Amino acid sequence: MTPTDLTEQADQLRALARDFEALHARVRDVSYTPGTDALRQISPLLLKAQDLTAITLVRLGALDNSAYTNIAGSRASLECLASVVVASSLAGQDLALALYANPYEGAPFPGYPVDDASVRTVRHAEAIPKMTGHLADAAHQLDLSATGCHYVATGVTRDLTAVREAAATAQRAAGPALTGPQYDALETFSLGSCRLYEMGLGVTRVATDDGARVSIATFRALAKRGLVDRDTSTSLFRGQKITVTEEGQQALARPRPAATTATPAKAVPKPSAVPGARR
Repeated sequence: MTPTDLTEQADQLRALARDFEALHARVRDVSYTPGTDALRQISPLLLKAQDLTAITLVRLGALDNSAYTNIAGSRASLECLASVVVASSLAGQDLALALYANPYEGAPFPGYPVDDASVRTVRHAEAIPKMTGHLADAAHQLDLSATGCHYVATGVTRDLTAVREAAATAQRAAGPALTGPQYDALETFSLGSCRLYEMGLGVTRVATDDGARVSIATFRALAKRGLVDRDTSTSLFRGQKITVTEEGQQALARPRPAATTATPAKAVPKPSAVPGARR
């Protein structure tokens, strides 16, 4: 099965939010006359609300069946999207209730008097506040639906960014294994007494407060991997304090690299005597 593209899911949720916003505007601004006209104007809004509810369910199912559920905090996003299903369903219910409150003009049962103009006027006057209330409730639920979709889309994007940054940090920290001297220098830097100085003519050195020197090449190698940092707000002539980053602390938490043993050079055999040569 093809893995779910979470970036695409976030984009689809933003598109869904825009659809909810568009429907919210249509419901808020709908104009109708009670009776047949109201049925014609409100029915498409109800069908659209039901369609958006179905799409929201699809988006919820896609996230629930994806690797997103393995990310810390993803449950809140799923619960929020489930609440959008509720809100959009309630919006559909409110639109249905508006249609239910609509005064229809069909003929009554035999024996009942046919409505005259005055009776119709009263029925319409009683129905309009009810219909207006249901339409306002539907608009409110659609607004909540749009907000929820935006919230989930932002959460998915934020969570993906955090995961990628953590992976990049871990990869950078893992890098090549530290050498023994690098590990020792990192331990020295963790004491907080090392500074980077410029001696003039572009010559730099690293030293502790008591004057002990640390290899500048080792410092640069550790800084390149993001294991140490320096206080650039201070002049190099005064000395920039060197600190160990969080990645550096993680590297220190691992065992010190074992010392490598140099391979002894093989003895070069002496040349054998050449027959006839002088001794």
